[in-house]
Amino acid sequence: MNNLVIHIGGPTASGKTSLAIDLAVLLGTEILSSDSRQCYKEMRIGTAVPTDDDLSRVRHHFVKSHSIHRPLTAGSFSNEARKVILNLLNKKGIVIVVGGSPLYSDALLYGLDEFPKVDPVILNQLSALSLDELSDQIKTLDPISAEHIDHKNRRRLERALSVCLQTGKPFSSFKNNKAVKNFDNIFEIGIHWERDILYQRINKRVDLMIESGLVEEARKLLPYKNLKPLQTVGYRELFEHFEGNCSLDESIEKIKQHSRNFAKRQLTWYKKKSEFKWLKTDELKAENVLSSLGVDY
Repeated sequence: MNNLVIHIGGPTASGKTSLAIDLAVLLGTEILSSDSRQCYKEMRIGTAVPTDDDLSRVRHHFVKSHSIHRPLTAGSFSNEARKVILNLLNKKGIVIVVGGSPLYSDALLYGLDEFPKVDPVILNQLSALSLDELSDQIKTLDPISAEHIDHKNRRRLERALSVCLQTGKPFSSFKNNKAVKNFDNIFEIGIHWERDILYQRINKRVDLMIESGLVEEARKLLPYKNLKPLQTVGYRELFEHFEGNCSLDESIEKIKQHSRNFAKRQLTWYKKKSEFKWLKTDELKAENVLSSLGVDY
């Protein structure tokens, strides 16, 4: 099957990277990461980038490839990544896309939603509100968006509210209004875990990040805490600790909690996608995935 894009999505800590590497090895192809943070070379531990051994087994694109000082948006990522995929499809026939950032994945695979332009006056008004005030407003004006939006992410709250106030319609009503579909042959899969087991995996991953030096990595990045890429789970909680707002143990527990919350939002997003196929944990062998696709290897 040529010109096939296999997208492995789903929640954090579900085993996407391992499955992607096994598939890429069998197919003799390469991997493109659609994770919105793994692309930044300054953020390694907190973004759970593939190990050096993994990177040596399969070539990865958009891993440690950009700088926090020149951040990507979903749009700029889509434009850059689409060119890479088209080149790989031409050479390999099949490409693996893997990542837990649904917005980036969808922007790449299906194009961006089309949203109306917003009056700068509205943006200025929202910038004067506190995070709690923004959160309360989105719950009132767009309960659907409020369910899955990150209420700690000021930029996303302001964006959603600005569209609500500009149009008088919920931000969520403009979703799935795609401008283009970038590829015709897409197969999307995710790994299903029981919720309690997934949360245990997330907690364990955070512990391993701490053991691997996440605190030291975050401390070096403290001077850049206001940059968009660093408004990220795993870093912003440690920044609070460095500034004396909580103990280290408390910040670690917050990382675990916020990571679990993020996983819940990821699941909400993917479960709304009718084209998304969930694999049970006993189906995770790459050979099984390819057999279900009818792909020769």
